[in-house]
Amino acid sequence: MRRALVQNLRTFRRPSPRKALKQLRINGPTSTYNVSFHRSIVSRNSQPLRAQMQLGRRLSGPLLLGAFAGGVAYFYQQQTAATSPVDVQAPKVTGVAVGPSKAYSTTTGAAQSAAASVDELPEAVRKALIVDKGQLYTAQIPADQPLTKETDYSGRKVLEMLTPQQAVAKLRTNEESYLVGRGEGVVRYDVVQIPSNDPIEDDHVEKIVEVPDTIAATEDGKTRSDWMFWGVFDGHAGWTTSAKLRQTLVSYVARELNATYQSALQDPKLTFPSSDAVDAAIKKGFVKLDNEITHESVQKVLKAQSKVVAAEILAPALSGSCALLSFYDSRSKELRVACTGDSRAVLGRRGSSGKWTATALSTDQTGGTASEDARLRAEHPGEPYVTMNGRILGGLEPSRAFGDAVYKWGKETQEKMKNQYFGRSPSKYLKTPPYVTAEPVVTTTKVQPEKGDFVVMATDGLWEMLTNEEVVGLVGSWLENQASKSTHDGGKASSSSATGWLQSWFSSQKAASLPIEHQKLGSKDDGQRAPIRQQQWGVPAGQDERFVVEDPNAATHLVRNALGGKDRDMLSALLTLPTPYSRRYRDDLTVQVIFFGEGKSNGKVELNKEASATVANGEAEGIKAKL
Repeated sequence: MRRALVQNLRTFRRPSPRKALKQLRINGPTSTYNVSFHRSIVSRNSQPLRAQMQLGRRLSGPLLLGAFAGGVAYFYQQQTAATSPVDVQAPKVTGVAVGPSKAYSTTTGAAQSAAASVDELPEAVRKALIVDKGQLYTAQIPADQPLTKETDYSGRKVLEMLTPQQAVAKLRTNEESYLVGRGEGVVRYDVVQIPSNDPIEDDHVEKIVEVPDTIAATEDGKTRSDWMFWGVFDGHAGWTTSAKLRQTLVSYVARELNATYQSALQDPKLTFPSSDAVDAAIKKGFVKLDNEITHESVQKVLKAQSKVVAAEILAPALSGSCALLSFYDSRSKELRVACTGDSRAVLGRRGSSGKWTATALSTDQTGGTASEDARLRAEHPGEPYVTMNGRILGGLEPSRAFGDAVYKWGKETQEKMKNQYFGRSPSKYLKTPPYVTAEPVVTTTKVQPEKGDFVVMATDGLWEMLTNEEVVGLVGSWLENQASKSTHDGGKASSSSATGWLQSWFSSQKAASLPIEHQKLGSKDDGQRAPIRQQQWGVPAGQDERFVVEDPNAATHLVRNALGGKDRDMLSALLTLPTPYSRRYRDDLTVQVIFFGEGKSNGKVELNKEASATVANGEAEGIKAKL
């Protein structure tokens, strides 16, 4: 009996990587095919930011995936037929998969020679990624053979590499663009999302509120003004908190602004609220919503005494989300950016030289930010572990966030929620919560629509890949490209079209490099973190020639260049990686680009069909303007 039990257990053990490779079958004709597998050897002493594996910069032939230990990579040649098992040969021999009529193979002891042989592959060969027990393998699959996706006890999955065309389609799946004809200083905004988590933990919101003069005072005899909101929400430990913010944050903030503006309107000495009063209203809206999510939810659960109720109500409290919300008042032309967490907003403004300057409108708020570290240590004296390794209590990286109740509840509440409903054990360093706050830092900027200002708002997934200057320079290049297209169309674009508002700003001359004014680099404590993914992927920093302009949507344009730009293999590889493995190389991406200008007024907010994926998918009907 004991032997039988042991034998049964052995059948469920996960095989070694080499054994897993032996089990791989590629079904096809009876002819023999050569299949090349590339496995990297992971160094135990690799740097943390490399996430155990490194994505090679040059992706020719089989995609180079993995960190090279001491510059050594091993290649395995496998001969397989429909009726014969796979035979693993000596590590120094490499083969490549081709069609049945030709066979290419190279014998070499160096990875460079093997990569060179791959460059000679015929175009009919397809690429595949094989994920097995936390390791990535690559293989060449003949184009005339079907690629199956199988899962067995080893947890192995076979995925086909996206073609460049498929990668572009995936890149543009969630893009949207809107033309704003309100005549209030905003002419367009573009949005895109690329998931890495499944489902995506990011979220976003865009709303325009028409405000009558009975609520907020106006000027120049106008009877209304516009309040415009854009927000990106970077969720973590789940998607529920960011979804809650999408549904409710603008309403909470608008309610407080409404009370503040009405109060000023009724005071003959004020008419318009002070800048401090507006900032306070925004902060109050943030804090009220977080109090409802984190603390009022506990009271509701205790009152209901139901795990069903607890599962729904506590979800946004147990997960968390950063929030970046901008508020534009069309009367004052002031843009306020409220930041809770490490998402970022950057202003692009064109100078007298014709180039753009990048100005950060927010500061990344993490346990590693000097100002946040000092604030937390002042609020929690005598607690040396309040920040540890750049994280709150050694765990959470953002120092400000919605939800994340385990950093806000007391020990008694946490134990009660864990024992009776849902939750987790409190940190051993927890002494004087809360350690995390949702109160934002608010900045105010006077926008200049006549100069064509624009603002990029994005979750930290973008800023891990591109610098502020690169982002602004890329949007500047995109604008010049759009203006050039408009000029080449013979000036047919009207002021209400997708490119008509650009004609007065630019000439048709295209710059050889990013049109950006380079500024002095800030100190390590300026709150702006360097893009760590460039180092992880082996991408040389500051090389403008790696960028391209190919997308009609400005937000998609930024994401394309963040994920590889001209390097189509890099783009395909990063978009092919499956969840959860993709999180080692890229985060969820949410990007908004808001363009300010002096377009004509028709009172509408319309879908820009040229830069929206919903049109290509046949879903344009039924889309309502976000007003």
